[in-house]
Amino acid sequence: MTAIQNSQELKNSVESALAEIRPFLNSDGGDIKLISIDDDKHVTVKLEGACTHCSVNQMTLKAGVETTIKKWAPQIETVVNISA
Repeated sequence: MTAIQNSQELKNSVESALAEIRPFLNSDGGDIKLISIDDDKHVTVKLEGACTHCSVNQMTLKAGVETTIKKWAPQIETVVNISA
């Protein structure tokens, strides 16, 4: 398999993870968008809507988003949210 195929599969896995957690974020008026995957290990996302200013968004990021992404793509080491 080529690196491009591996990267596309990784992106698909991360997108699947985000699709799994998105309904929970949507129910609170928020959403999440994949920004990038660097070195096939580091994911950057953007919490949107109500999640942008939520006081527990760091907990949501670590406990919910990062855990779910690592379930789908165990090779991911970090998940970072960029500010709006």
